[in-house]
Amino acid sequence: MSLIAGSYERFIWGFKLKPLKHSSDSQTLTLTPLFSYPSHLSSITTVAAAGPAAASGGSDDTIHLYDLAAASSLGSLNDHTATVTSLSFFTPPNLSFPRNLISAASDGSVCIYDADPFVLLKTVRVHKKGINDLAVHPSGKLALTVGRDECLGMLNLVRGRRSFYCRMGREASVVRFDSGGDKFFMVMDEKISIHEAEDAKLVSELENRKRVLCAASGESGLLFTGGEDRSITAWDTNSGKIAYSIEDAHSARVKGIVVLTRNAGAVADEDPYLVASASSDGVIRVWDIRMAMKEKANPLAETNTKSRITCLAGSSLKSSKKLRIGKDLPKAENDAATEDITS
Repeated sequence: MSLIAGSYERFIWGFKLKPLKHSSDSQTLTLTPLFSYPSHLSSITTVAAAGPAAASGGSDDTIHLYDLAAASSLGSLNDHTATVTSLSFFTPPNLSFPRNLISAASDGSVCIYDADPFVLLKTVRVHKKGINDLAVHPSGKLALTVGRDECLGMLNLVRGRRSFYCRMGREASVVRFDSGGDKFFMVMDEKISIHEAEDAKLVSELENRKRVLCAASGESGLLFTGGEDRSITAWDTNSGKIAYSIEDAHSARVKGIVVLTRNAGAVADEDPYLVASASSDGVIRVWDIRMAMKEKANPLAETNTKSRITCLAGSSLKSSKKLRIGKDLPKAENDAATEDITS
């Protein structure tokens, strides 16, 4: 599997997680660099990955696309006119490569792309102010958005229009569906609210010690969070209690978490217990979450990018499908689409 991280210094970082043949300590995996280069004109704000495809969005209003299998750039999408704040791929359960890419921006708009090839299908204005985050339902039929206007929006991805919009009274920074799509979670500073997906009914609220900056859904109702407390916390959303946590997982704020499940890119199908995290001081670590239940956890792999990481995403590399970008991309960027970025 692979990890991709974006940084404040405009750099995109790609790594492949491999078993370590000879190890004298607790680290049994290694993060092998795939590429690193300044892909954006200004800071990178969000990344997403699915199968061999990866994307990054930045404050330069641009989305850049990457082929992880070939470690190459595919070019860029220039349909937004504001900072790209969130990206999410939709991959059908029977496919190993994404079908759609959904992006949100700081002007309240959402762009829906076909991913084979990458072409814009529709742009929808969902919020009156900037969008902080978006989450695509596992069915691929709808997406939720939260914004600076303190509202929750629902987007019908089949018809390409907003189908629901309500004021919450507080600004949410993160929204996530659970693995089955029956519930969704919203983060408001240090509080996490759990809602029924069918009618948005509030089920329960969780309260972290400090502000939560990132979250990722796991299996069996687990929700992993990280933030200003520098720890990784696994919440049991069924009971509303902490299942376990990795205290002081990093020496700085945790800015990204990736749960490497069977479908999301575990190193092996029989080992779906890996969680990756990244902190604002540039360190990326991979953990075996089973260790947190028994003893003090030590990372299985670690690397230091020496940059201020802002976001993290992970993916499987099982698909050999050749990625394509739409013919309407400017020729100057089509020429760069085959550029090797391993150096």
